[in-house]
Amino acid sequence: MCGIVGYIGHREAYPIIIKGLKRLEYRGYDSAGVVLYDEKDLKLSKTKGKVSDLEERVAKEISTKGTIGIGHTRWATHGVPNDVNSHPHLSNSGNLAIIHNGIIENYEPLKKELIKRGYTFKSDTDTEVLVNLIEEVQKNENIKLGKAVQIALNQVVGAYAICVFDKQKPDEIVVARLGSPLAIGIGENEFFIASDASPFIEYTSNAIYLEDEEMAIVRLNKDLKIRKIKDDSLVDPYIQELQMNLEQIEKGGYDHFMMKEIYEQPNVIKDTYRGRLHANEGLIKMAGIEDNIDKFINAQRILIVACGTSWHAGLVAEYIFEEFARIPVEVEYASEFRYRNPIIGDKDVLIAISQSGETADTLAAIKLAKEKGAFVFGVCNVVGSSISRETHAGAYTHAGPEIGVASTKAFTTQITVLTMIALRLAKAKGTLSISDYHRYLSELETIPEKVSEALHTNDSAKAIATVFKDATNFLYLGRGYNFPVALEGALKLKEISYIHAEGYPAAEMKHGPIALIDEQMPVVVIAPKQGHYDKVVSNIQEIKSRSGKIIAVVTKGDEQVRALADHVIEIPETSDAMSPLLTTIPLQLLSYHIAVMRGCNVDQPRNLAKSVTVE
Repeated sequence: MCGIVGYIGHREAYPIIIKGLKRLEYRGYDSAGVVLYDEKDLKLSKTKGKVSDLEERVAKEISTKGTIGIGHTRWATHGVPNDVNSHPHLSNSGNLAIIHNGIIENYEPLKKELIKRGYTFKSDTDTEVLVNLIEEVQKNENIKLGKAVQIALNQVVGAYAICVFDKQKPDEIVVARLGSPLAIGIGENEFFIASDASPFIEYTSNAIYLEDEEMAIVRLNKDLKIRKIKDDSLVDPYIQELQMNLEQIEKGGYDHFMMKEIYEQPNVIKDTYRGRLHANEGLIKMAGIEDNIDKFINAQRILIVACGTSWHAGLVAEYIFEEFARIPVEVEYASEFRYRNPIIGDKDVLIAISQSGETADTLAAIKLAKEKGAFVFGVCNVVGSSISRETHAGAYTHAGPEIGVASTKAFTTQITVLTMIALRLAKAKGTLSISDYHRYLSELETIPEKVSEALHTNDSAKAIATVFKDATNFLYLGRGYNFPVALEGALKLKEISYIHAEGYPAAEMKHGPIALIDEQMPVVVIAPKQGHYDKVVSNIQEIKSRSGKIIAVVTKGDEQVRALADHVIEIPETSDAMSPLLTTIPLQLLSYHIAVMRGCNVDQPRNLAKSVTVE
């Protein structure tokens, strides 16, 4: 979850690294640091806090001259956030510098052994152990840095993406990965290194994504060499052309990335189904499905694994797949699935959902399912990500870069992809009538326009936020397709405003949460006209009779709920199955405005990182 940036070439390294760290600050931001080589020595500066704090520290402490450097934004695992635990870390000799994303699980026995050999440690991190292990190997074996890194990594257990620099070999940076992402940008006589491509998109459109258990020695004026860490065999590098552009990773006039990404949803939903959905022809064309249609049609069941917001999208998909395609579906937290001994067979299809395509638990679940013979299909947003490479087939969501830590457009584009898959399978199996099939295709095609209309609720959401910004608890209720939306709405509020919130199936309110309801409890009820409307109205009446404050999301023109609710937000009418694509919009806006009014860091909420690439 930490962010890594490195540069070696003909430009001044510091401006590239600082700009890159700012773009990666969504990955980790409790501390930051940089080390530069000025052709004589290493210049290190690091601090607890934001990248802006690092800039102030650098201006006071070090020269920024040099064309080689590495930088880091940290999300703390081993050791509290402070200046000492910040990366980069130096070896005892001061010759080696390292930055690291991941966790070295066996760092304690390694540290004890190194202490016996005379090493001392300034920090509480596992990373400082790794850099000294590399130095010890290098010293004892009298070998070059690349070989020392390889031998050391074969002694560690855990996950890592690392950059290592040796001031005695000042024309190269050694990089390696296992479980944590790492990209190498290839320019003209220069190389860029980063956790993802956003730090170097303006300099090059060519990148190599290291696979697990691969390392590379990035040398000035020489071809890039990639090797397997285990056996030292050479790997032919695969150079990808990047899909993002600079405009996509800028705020574009919005105060926060989150708001920009909320407002991008009409366009990115359209981008997600463009070329795939042909409503006039009654067709859905998705290569990953067409090439493997028999796997899905003959599936004994579909298992969906995901984490966080992607798990909520999977819950929506459970309703859609079972209703449209009549295939049994189970939705699992990837973090739990990987540590059970799940019953999986070769008739099962596993769908793995992840915005980043790098979620550690989801990747582990994929590998487990493949070992047991299941067909694995990925749904992710990032081209070239680990999940896109590990799965048998898949579909991209085409949401564009999502910088805000709280997922918004990822959720709606994931649901869009999953809905298209369910409809394609329904047609193949004949489980929907021809008229219903065509009706759903046409309705999905109108969703971007209806999302645009739902965004007009922004002023209403902002007005409601002024009333409830100081609340200490929220309850979110929904039924059927909108129960997962209730969970997602509660998660958004928790993530960015730090208000405790819970999502529940509306009918379950009577089995516990109703005890919490009084005049201080705001209750968000998702009550579109389609679906279990009458049942939800009954739940609202129960809340009303207990003096709860009701915020209702309703279909435009609703009168019955309006008469009961304290506050109402209207959305356009759509089918029950498509309603999560609309009902989630005002909940995103409400959480955003409450967080802003509470003075919270909307794009970088405390303790959270965008991509959970470690356990």
